[in-house]
Amino acid sequence: MYKIKVISDFSAAHMLRGYKGKCENMHGHNWRVEVSVYSDKLNGLGMVADFTELKKELNAVLEGLDHKNLNDLAYFKKSNPTSENIAKYIYDRVNGQWSMVKAVTVWESDRSSATYTE
Repeated sequence: MYKIKVISDFSAAHMLRGYKGKCENMHGHNWRVEVSVYSDKLNGLGMVADFTELKKELNAVLEGLDHKNLNDLAYFKKSNPTSENIAKYIYDRVNGQWSMVKAVTVWESDRSSATYTE
């Protein structure tokens, strides 16, 4: 099995509804996002996928999150904007274009991350 990964980032604010603690208040993160693509075979060029195309798709998704208050976005009015839900949000959008995507990891700090995979 082959695995490739692309990494990008975005900056956004959020507050966690129903949470008792500091994170119930508006605060922001410089989020790092990792998208992992797996395949049991390589294409004719010897690649799982084109890094450039995968990064382009990821960055298009992240552009909709960058410098936003995530709580204001329609998706996060229904789902609390936790790292876990942000990972799923990105997974669903990137996987719609790249069906080989198997995991999305969202880092809200150097020491805290959440991964969504199916």
